[in-house]
Amino acid sequence: MKNNTISLVILLISLLITSCARMGSPDGGWYDDDPPRILGSTPADGATGVTAQKITIVFDEYIKLDNPTQNVIVSPPQLEMPEIKAAGKKIVVELKDTLKENTTYTIDFGDAISDNNEGNPMGSYTFTFSTGEQIDTFEVSGYVLDAENLEPVKDISVGLYDDHADSAFHTKPLMRISRTDDTGRFSIKGVAEGQYRIYALQDADGDYRFSQKSEMIAYSHQIITPSCGPDIRQDTIWTDTLHIADIKRVPFTHFYPDDVVLMAFNETLTSRYLVKTERKDEDRISVFFSYGSDSLPLIRGLNFDADSAFIVESNLRRDSITYWLRDTTLIKQDTLLFSMTYMASDSTDQLVMQTDTVEALPKLSYEKRQKLLNKKIEEWTKEQEKLKKRGEPYDSIYPVVTLNPEYSIPQVLAPTSRVWISMPNPLAVADTSKIHLYAKKDSLWYDTPFTFRQSEERMRSYSLTADWTPGTEYSLETDSAAFIDIYGHYSTANKRGLQAADLEKVASIAMKVSGIADSCTVIVQLLDRSDKVLSQKPVDGSGRVLFDFLQPATYYLRAFCDRNGNQLWDTGCYDDDQAPEDVYYYHRGLEAKAKWDITQNWDLTSRQRWRQKPGEITKQKGSKQKKQLRDRNSERARQLGIEYRKE
Repeated sequence: MKNNTISLVILLISLLITSCARMGSPDGGWYDDDPPRILGSTPADGATGVTAQKITIVFDEYIKLDNPTQNVIVSPPQLEMPEIKAAGKKIVVELKDTLKENTTYTIDFGDAISDNNEGNPMGSYTFTFSTGEQIDTFEVSGYVLDAENLEPVKDISVGLYDDHADSAFHTKPLMRISRTDDTGRFSIKGVAEGQYRIYALQDADGDYRFSQKSEMIAYSHQIITPSCGPDIRQDTIWTDTLHIADIKRVPFTHFYPDDVVLMAFNETLTSRYLVKTERKDEDRISVFFSYGSDSLPLIRGLNFDADSAFIVESNLRRDSITYWLRDTTLIKQDTLLFSMTYMASDSTDQLVMQTDTVEALPKLSYEKRQKLLNKKIEEWTKEQEKLKKRGEPYDSIYPVVTLNPEYSIPQVLAPTSRVWISMPNPLAVADTSKIHLYAKKDSLWYDTPFTFRQSEERMRSYSLTADWTPGTEYSLETDSAAFIDIYGHYSTANKRGLQAADLEKVASIAMKVSGIADSCTVIVQLLDRSDKVLSQKPVDGSGRVLFDFLQPATYYLRAFCDRNGNQLWDTGCYDDDQAPEDVYYYHRGLEAKAKWDITQNWDLTSRQRWRQKPGEITKQKGSKQKKQLRDRNSERARQLGIEYRKE
């Protein structure tokens, strides 16, 4: 009897230890790496003739559902948001929209389902049922890219219409939808036989149609005819993270098309209205519009004389305008009242004349500005008195406000380089006789001719150009009062060193570009590692483009088809059937080394667009690690030197 009792105690302890080990406790037992399994559902997965709007899916363990609003996609799209929730060992989906007749419904959970304790993902899962007599099984897959820079577009809806009319995108919700992942990839499931047009929509208002100009969209005139066929894929079985155990050839059904590429864009918002007016600084009034106009607003002063009161500065699009006050008396005036007449869009989006009354107040009143100035003068005076008492050099006159131009000088000057000088305020005087450029030859400095002119696009910017001789050192020097602004502030003497490119230390990149119709002018842009444009040039008549005098670095290339010849990339307009201008990337970076001349052939269309942009400069990265089952027990067994067999 005593021996039986001891045996029972030992058995109970063994069972307890084993149980603890199976839960993955720190004592070195086995982990739970099994994913959730479906025990059943109501209605059954793949059922036909379904009328119930409530779906219940039962699992073999407690599960969790990651962000169902974002990750679970119901197709056809539901205008009223379905209720999707996990409760214990169940997922319950309640559709709020009335079910359509003879329609296949798919509820794509992606990889959002995992077990509650260990987080083991179930893997990609789609629940399917039909209100008719059959399940539609075709799929349409592809990518959505940003038309301007070929970045993958994440979380944009992609859908189909069997109505091929252009108006359908405005008037009807998408028939079947999917949503792109972080690589821009989409897969529309449950598609019936037929012919479709495909669209992408960054839906702002949840109506699954293009109803707002601010929505990002993509469209194609290609007619999609889904099909399928048998195929073979290779599945790699890994012994561990470094060694392959086996490569299996697995038959599967391949659905076509699986390589649709949609180029997404935002239309230019042409509705014009006054966004705001502001007077952050007392010497200027800024006016911002939603869109530009061919004509500037008409200003009429209500408590001051507006005739000749301003110097007007606008950007190239004329949607941002700055009115610089000429008269210091007006600068001191705290409130400036004026009427402004301008072109604005009415309710039918037609431009009409509109007049507003504007009250422009500075951020700080004249009284507060004077107090701050007096405080500065007082602090400065005290500091000078301290210096005087210590017998150190001091000033007796408060320093005047000077003009401080900003110099933008290339690190190394190519023959066509420009030196830019930007002014904080509009100039009254730019005295070129007080600007000097010297070139160093045999340790002596010589006057060098240059050209100095105001920018046509930026009123307060000036360019200086010269025939920069390779390898030569230059000195740019300006005398005091070379520049005087409209308020009488003058610049002080300035000296800047410049260095023209040394041919022994620079590189060049030459490309022979092909693959585009002759009617299109191709602009090639040189990019840095951040996808920033460093320079751009049109392809010449022989299909060549050259970037020379380059500093050693890795460069990237982008090209676009300049249909209207403005040397700018232009977006599209759906109602005008105007697609955005086509953009292409050279598929890899080019490492330019000193004294190297890189020459490459570039067929713009030889690679699919979604495979063109180099990963190093792609900002929208795919997930580094997809949710996948962990095989921690094999690793654990290896550490213990024992064999592990999965049950």
